Amino acid sequence: MDATGALTRAVAEFVAAHPTVGTDVCVGLSGGPDSLALVACALRAGLSVRALIVDHRLQVGSGGVAAAAAEAARALGADARVLDVEVGTEGGLEAAARTARYAALDEARAGHAVLLAHTADDQAETVLLGLARGSGARSIAGMRSWSPPWGRPLLGVRRSRTLAACAELGLRPHHDPHNRDPRFTRVRLRAEVLPLLDDVLHGGVVEALGRTASALQADNDALDAIADDLAALAIIDDGPGTVALDTTVLSEEPAAMRTRVVRRWLIAVGATEPTHRVISAVDAQVLDTTSRAHVAIGGDPRARRVVVRSANRLTVRLVER
Repeated sequence: MDATGALTRAVAEFVAAHPTVGTDVCVGLSGGPDSLALVACALRAGLSVRALIVDHRLQVGSGGVAAAAAEAARALGADARVLDVEVGTEGGLEAAARTARYAALDEARAGHAVLLAHTADDQAETVLLGLARGSGARSIAGMRSWSPPWGRPLLGVRRSRTLAACAELGLRPHHDPHNRDPRFTRVRLRAEVLPLLDDVLHGGVVEALGRTASALQADNDALDAIADDLAALAIIDDGPGTVALDTTVLSEEPAAMRTRVVRRWLIAVGATEPTHRVISAVDAQVLDTTSRAHVAIGGDPRARRVVVRSANRLTVRLVER
């Protein structure tokens, strides 16, 4: 029971470190080895568990897989509920499925924390994806272990341990064929890139990427705290329905501060998850006192939303489509 004990301790330590999680939790269950092991070990750690199984309905027989996962959770002593979702197309299949999954989990959690079975291997893949996108420190910092309402107690646990725990407990997890499909970037990272890096660098790559994520999270937290104070000065209510950005407050600040404040302002004016490209373009407007650029920021399907500069203010203008 070595792997089972290690996972149970990881869950117990996570809950002890984050008391607001509580002892009544939901667990996102796919039926795979990671999430099935998490359900089993959360119960062993003394938690009351409700398993939430999202059926994306993207594969033939997905309903049967979801029903089997719910049955397995109930056999372990958890409550279980299957959530049927419709997956859209925005951002590609992976992103659309993720959006639908998190929305369903959030709606069904009834105020409880949701534990997700992301492992150290998942964290390493996330850091590599962020590095490849060139999206900056926030992206490379990966997933947080506790970002309410989402908890990830297994981020320090290798995937091999969840497989071993299922074997020790006699569980028969579902192995999703999508997790072996090389059309998906994460699958190739898992099957090709990380093993190659481990070979070239003589092991320890997954753990090293996890440490990188943790260090960057701490750095981001410190910089974000400073940026919060700066944003309070730079983001201004400039009249009915208008939130402006005062460029004079930011023009002498280092880029790490400016871009953080710009990101906060973009979210405040309705941009949805502003990209590195958009943030950089708006930051250029902050610095260029003669800028006549129109930077599109999205966030409204009825009109084109653009950032413009007037004197020492950045504001958002709606341009009819």
